[in-house]
Amino acid sequence: MSGLSGVDLARFGSALILKPSSMGDIVLTLPAVSCIKRSYPHLQLRWLCNEEWMPLLEGNSHLAGVIPFPRRQFRGPLALPALIRWIYKFNRLPREQPEIGLDFQGLLRSALLGVMRGARPLMGLSDAREGANLFHKHVVNLQPGIHAVDRYLEMARELGAAVDDEAALEWPLPEGVPPAGEMPDRFILLHPFSRGAGKSLDQDSLQALCDSLAPNKVILAGRVSDASSITGSHVQSLLNATSIAQLIWLLRRACAIVSVDSGPMHIAAALQPARTLGIHTWSDPRCVGPYDQRARVWKAGRIAHRGDFSDAESLSASSFAASDARRLADTVLQIAAS
Repeated sequence: MSGLSGVDLARFGSALILKPSSMGDIVLTLPAVSCIKRSYPHLQLRWLCNEEWMPLLEGNSHLAGVIPFPRRQFRGPLALPALIRWIYKFNRLPREQPEIGLDFQGLLRSALLGVMRGARPLMGLSDAREGANLFHKHVVNLQPGIHAVDRYLEMARELGAAVDDEAALEWPLPEGVPPAGEMPDRFILLHPFSRGAGKSLDQDSLQALCDSLAPNKVILAGRVSDASSITGSHVQSLLNATSIAQLIWLLRRACAIVSVDSGPMHIAAALQPARTLGIHTWSDPRCVGPYDQRARVWKAGRIAHRGDFSDAESLSASSFAASDARRLADTVLQIAAS
């Protein structure tokens, strides 16, 4: 049956999922891809993914394969020859004809990759950037201000896929592997740093949060260029010391999770929504907050569900301070005890 776009996925043998990055964006796309596969079980789905994020898709039963995109190789004076060699191999990878391209990334690069692959037609979203829509045969019109997960689900709906309600959406993430060394039986996981400017916790607020959570065991995880020295016998630092698979293992087992707006926050909300609390400074939680209704969000000095914040609160750029950390710890301890 044709979807709203007039595209009948029943006529296609395979689909190329164009969502090479980043960590959080890949996680947020998982439910839409799952809905497409469940509605069209014959369709062979292959996901084009940056090499560093491929562990997120390991063991995903909805996928016929994951195609590594070695973006880091395409830099420097030898970038063009390397890209030409990769495109040659890319075009000869397995597929079932005809193949459709689903550009969830919405950038010029992802659209061109779909064109290079020869996937026809190429479908994209109306908020695509950098002129990507020029290459999209079908464009899914989006309402402004909707959550990122709902953006991707709109493409699934447009293709005629049945989309479940929020509680039934699938987030097929791997089980993960334990980090090296002995891990405590119960712990609160803090992911306090993000690459986004102004999202990370500063030294004082992170120390205040750790102090307020004592004597509960606290594990610090994530990547940071300058690892802060946080004191406390109850604090165990795994900063810059875990792989994606190890981080997933920790997120699955934490009794409470606090994360700034980042990819790991979205993994946490997918795996343990009722135990997740996301911290948003300048970003709008209504669009990029933890998707599940059970997750909590700190924004503009208040803790609530992402949809419960006013326009003024959502657009606030209030920073997170040590005084906020002490109040937030009370909610974290309640989550850990539940």
